[in-house]
Order: sequence, then structure tokens, then C-alpha cells
Amino acid sequence: MMTSARGGRPSSSSAPTYSWAPTTFVSASGKRIHREMVELNNDPPPHCSAGPKDDNLYHGIATIIGPLDGWSPALTITKVLTAIRSLLTNNPDPYKAVVPGIAHLYLENKAKHDIVAGEWTARFAK
Repeated sequence: MMTSARGGRPSSSSAPTYSWAPTTFVSASGKRIHREMVELNNDPPPHCSAGPKDDNLYHGIATIIGPLDGWSPALTITKVLTAIRSLLTNNPDPYKAVVPGIAHLYLENKAKHDIVAGEWTARFAK
């Protein structure tokens, strides 16, 4: 199935297309990425798109499609990138946690939380 670069919806235009057709995957990570790309294609999040770069599942490109709320002519690319970086790197809100156990550790013993987070990062972000 061919899909457009915008939101993974079927394309009838000349927009760039990506194919999620399975190829031979040997690793579990490749199978998982393929499964997630199929899911993304079937139900893309609003105003976002993503796909592999040059048929390499381990290198991807994602796009957040604007316009942003509160846009004005004074809003520059630098300001937008700084705002996105801030959202991704600011301290988490433990009162709106996805995993309550991690939030509890963060609130009760931040030093231990940071050690465990560092271990997980070292283990899984290679």
C-alpha cells in the first residue's frame, strides 16, 4: 500500500510516498518498527507524519505539521524549535504521569530515580 508523507493517508497525488510493505526482518526490533509503522499508517496522530528515511527502518523522519496555536509574524523558526525542545527536555510533571510507579519514585527519591533513569537510558538508547 502506498501512502502519502502527510499523515499516512492513501495518496492519489504526486506527493512523496512510502511503502510499508514488509521486507525480510531478522531482528525483533525490525519487526516491532514495522508493526508500529503499519499502526501509524492506519491511524496517524493529528498534524503529524513519520516514516523511514531511504528505506532504512532505523533512520526516520517525523514532521509536526503547523500552524501552531498563537502563531504571529513575530514567531520565528528559532522560537518554534526552542519551544519544541523545551517541551521535550523540561522536567516531567509527576502529577500527570503515564507510569505512576516512576512518578512516585521521582517524587519520593529523585536521586534514585535519576540513577535508574540513567541505567535505562544507557541500556536502551544505544
